[in-house]
Amino acid sequence: MGKLGFFLFLKIILLLLCGTGVAYLALLGYWLYAILSFFIIVVLAYQWFNLERRLLNHVLDFAEAVRYNDFTRRFAIKDKKSTESKLFSAFNTINQVYRQISIDKELQHQYLNKVINMLDSAIIFYEAESGKVIWINDAFKQLFNTPHLGNIKGLTKRNQDLYDKTLGLKIGKPQTETVNSIQGKIKLLMNSSEFETQEGVFRIVVCQNINEAIDEAETNAWQKLLRVLTHEIMNSIAPISSLAETLHGRLESGYNDEDMEDLRVGIYTIKRRSEGLLQFAKSYRLINRVDQPDFNDILLIDLFEDIYQLLEPTMLQKGIDVDIIIKNRRLLVRADRNLIEQVVINLLLNAMEAVADCERPYISISGKTQEGRVQIQIADNGKGMNADIQEQIFTPFFTTRKTGTGVGLTLSKQIMLVHNGNIMVDSEEGNGSVFTLNF
Repeated sequence: MGKLGFFLFLKIILLLLCGTGVAYLALLGYWLYAILSFFIIVVLAYQWFNLERRLLNHVLDFAEAVRYNDFTRRFAIKDKKSTESKLFSAFNTINQVYRQISIDKELQHQYLNKVINMLDSAIIFYEAESGKVIWINDAFKQLFNTPHLGNIKGLTKRNQDLYDKTLGLKIGKPQTETVNSIQGKIKLLMNSSEFETQEGVFRIVVCQNINEAIDEAETNAWQKLLRVLTHEIMNSIAPISSLAETLHGRLESGYNDEDMEDLRVGIYTIKRRSEGLLQFAKSYRLINRVDQPDFNDILLIDLFEDIYQLLEPTMLQKGIDVDIIIKNRRLLVRADRNLIEQVVINLLLNAMEAVADCERPYISISGKTQEGRVQIQIADNGKGMNADIQEQIFTPFFTTRKTGTGVGLTLSKQIMLVHNGNIMVDSEEGNGSVFTLNF
């Protein structure tokens, strides 16, 4: 029992004793003393009741302030020993702690607000059930010309397209969408996440403008393509033009039977080089005509064994040691078998070229899962590639081989892209190469 409880107990005992004394005086017939004593008891009881009522009112006032998050009040302490002063001291301590918590919370909020407003990505945070918007950053306001948004449904008046695509997002699955904005139609990488608290379910949607990145990538791709096309076409056109000019000069100046053989050889050379240009054009058309894949479940071990049987005679003839590595013989990949066979065969043929000069040529084909994704890897111990070549090998018509067309790897990349996958290379000059197909 604390001091306050002890004093309250003493007050109750004292009132009981005084009441007993008044009754005893009245019993003895001392009515005057009994009345005086009763009056004193009433006065003391009223004072104590009034004090308790004031304390209760202070507690109720404090509770009301807490209800409305008002911790600014300061309670004046006059007599440190009084019950009221001790209560006020406790209130002041609570207010001080909560004020500090509020200050820290506000600082964190301002810090987070500053950081998120510095991001280029548009962000909206709202309650999933009611649609009440808790917060939008400056990038969202500027990109979609929305200075204020009270409810997500308000987007229907400003940007119906954005509203539909925001609500249609699958949680945790990024999607690329084209929407209207203040800049016109733009491509957005949209992602949504959701979390639940005692107050409800909340959703955060992040919209990243990828127009500039796509434009830059397309520009770089066009520049690479134009460099290759210019190089390939000029290599063929310049000799044809020079040879045609020479033959034209011969014809203009007159010719005899001896010149006929030169004319025949020259015209045949122009024909052959023109056919080469035609084949070049067909190769370019092939890159742009990858059909839509016919998806089926493919057992990787069957795929590897079929391709190996196809290339086995050539590999045996060249003395190439081949390993097929797959721990899970039931591993499946959902893909177009014909297209994926074409990719793997292209990579194996390139690997065979790379190990041609090796003392002990070696190629491995492996299949595995990595972070839930199926991977096929073709590795060799050939001459490898430097960083500059690795940057260009997927560019159309780029090749390091005299007999190469520069189409195989580009076509392989296109096939992997229509499978929603990618192809990567890891190589070091003199230490071989590893090509990885990620599905």
